[in-house]
Amino acid sequence: MRHVVLVTIDTLRADRVGAYGYAAARTPHIDALARGGSRFDLAFATAPVTLPSHASLMTGRYPAGHGARHNGIRIDMQTPTLAESFARSGFATGGFVAAFPLDRRFGLIKGFQTYGDSLPRGPGGRVANERPGRAVVDEALAWAAAHRADRVFLWVHLFEPHAPYGNPADPAQAARPVSARYDDDVAEADVQVGRLVSGLGLDRTQTLFVVAGDHGEAFGEHGEISHSLFVYDTTLRVPLIVAGPGVAAGEVIRRPVSLVDVAPTIAALAGLPPFDADGTRLFDSSVSASVSARPLYAETFAPLLDFGWSPLRTIRADGWKYIAAPTPELYDLGKDPGETRNVVKTEPARAAALARQVDAIGPATISASAAAVDRDSLARLQSLGYAAGHPANSTDRPDPKDRRELAGLLARVTSGELQGPILERTLREILRADPRNPQANVRLGYVLLGSDRCVEAVRRFDAAIAGGLPGADAHLGRAACETASKRLDAAARTLSEAEALEPDNPVVIANLGLVLSDGGTPAAAIPLLQRALTIDPDLHQARFGLAIAYARTGRREDAANAARELLRRIPPDAPQRSEIERLLAELR
Repeated sequence: MRHVVLVTIDTLRADRVGAYGYAAARTPHIDALARGGSRFDLAFATAPVTLPSHASLMTGRYPAGHGARHNGIRIDMQTPTLAESFARSGFATGGFVAAFPLDRRFGLIKGFQTYGDSLPRGPGGRVANERPGRAVVDEALAWAAAHRADRVFLWVHLFEPHAPYGNPADPAQAARPVSARYDDDVAEADVQVGRLVSGLGLDRTQTLFVVAGDHGEAFGEHGEISHSLFVYDTTLRVPLIVAGPGVAAGEVIRRPVSLVDVAPTIAALAGLPPFDADGTRLFDSSVSASVSARPLYAETFAPLLDFGWSPLRTIRADGWKYIAAPTPELYDLGKDPGETRNVVKTEPARAAALARQVDAIGPATISASAAAVDRDSLARLQSLGYAAGHPANSTDRPDPKDRRELAGLLARVTSGELQGPILERTLREILRADPRNPQANVRLGYVLLGSDRCVEAVRRFDAAIAGGLPGADAHLGRAACETASKRLDAAARTLSEAEALEPDNPVVIANLGLVLSDGGTPAAAIPLLQRALTIDPDLHQARFGLAIAYARTGRREDAANAARELLRRIPPDAPQRSEIERLLAELR
């Protein structure tokens, strides 16, 4: 086998794929791979969270074994990875990801000679936390074209269908059911799978394709919205398809398997050295009996690290599933696959035995140092709905089941699904229950800022800062209000505070330069704007501000050069072109 192509699709429920029986599915390309290979009917993630699940897939280890217990927590860099094994065996290795939770800083770059994780800038100049699957596939295809003579291991991660689904800011889309828009995003992910498979130009007889979801998505099941809070099969069951040399076509495998099995299975099929993993080789007849009998583990530390609630850990074995929680749960999956009837009180011996197995695989504790996440990562993960930054050593740990209503409100906000008045109402409802919640305060602050209600917005930004919100978002919002009210000295002080929090944030540095320039000290603004552009040359707001600052200090030629460089960098149809051209005309 010369090539291995691994595609992971974020937030993809198995029951929304045609090959898994969903009649309304629009997944012809994934379905075609399933017909040409083996489909695992009962595949489960090790965590309903992006980074821990992908880390298990890439290392073959449960979260306690690779160290990434939640988004933002880097894997233990001593842990062997699949990419590392391929690179040592002479393969060209390329990974291309669509979202910040898989940024190189979190360790999955290990073993990849090329790692594409660059994300575009969004409104206000902030780096976006995701990018379209089409852009990821474009980058992967370009890399593959440059490695046609090599044996390749290629990983492509697609963020569709992670929330928000489609564009909920579009009233026409927002009027459609959430579930329908989710299906649209699944269909878009399938289109990109088709583009990848057809565009690679690899010999199909020498190429192994693996397609997997990293976790599922909840639409109200068990009172959950989105994912990460609970460990029910709604968010743990994922599609897993393997097609290529050595794999039977059209086979459906119904025994439970885990994503920890992916790495050792790929390694075995590709002829790599044996892979040290918690998982096992799925197509090896010598281990098939043990595969069927073994327990499978999963966990979520999101309740602890996002909200200060109890983590949840679970194990399934012999048709039973146990969830370790302040109020433990036990389900007979044969009779109750929907996990609706907790029988822990009538099966105490079975529950106790499974509880011991859970503790042996994944302890319920995590040290503060192991849970540490840097400020920038925390801020960006929070905007995706993760990592609210509660201390890992909290002693007050309620059962997430008892907080599901509050968690549901938070998930609706962080999913990006709510817009306009309903978003404001939901944020106010959250703050009635949790007045010091920093994320709810900063988000409400921006809603108020967007509707010119800066007096209250500043109070919300201040509350977010007092609540320990990581990053500079609250300071940027407060500075925007101060600038709007012509309090430029106050805005400069606020942005200086933000710079102390994030010294290398180009948006903060550029905004401070713009305020100083508008406040009458353009000479002081110039080095700040230059520094912002050194960090990010495509921060167009900073380049335009630099041209203005040059002009204000009489450096007309420098101003014209900055303006011409900006015109070169922006698209031909960019709406800012007319303003830049007007500045150039004034400088002639």
